[in-house]
Amino acid sequence: VQLVESGGGLAQPGGSLRLSCAASGFTFSSYAMGWFRQAPGKERDFVAAISWSSGSTSTADSVKGRFTISRDNAKNTLYLQMNSLKPEDTARYFCAKARGSARATMSSNYDYWGQGTQVTVSA
Repeated sequence: VQLVESGGGLAQPGGSLRLSCAASGFTFSSYAMGWFRQAPGKERDFVAAISWSSGSTSTADSVKGRFTISRDNAKNTLYLQMNSLKPEDTARYFCAKARGSARATMSSNYDYWGQGTQVTVSA
């Protein structure tokens, strides 16, 4: 299993970024996927999750209405569209493969993780 995130970088407050996660080594369309983030000195927090078919999604209250998770099973790719970015969104963002097909918010329900991509929101 390999998960490779991309799309991070520096954004201004109010700006947008789109993260991608290229997946390989497993049947991507059979598993739920998720995004988590970790700021320096803090625990890894749930950001968003999506079921295997995109029929069900979940987002953390802190990003609701600003971030959107999606997936393209034909391309084995997971996305996180981030709009109206705030300085408190600064963190390393990780994509993860769930153990099953249903979306999950707890990190213990995920068994493989990417290396992460850094997002910095600053003027």
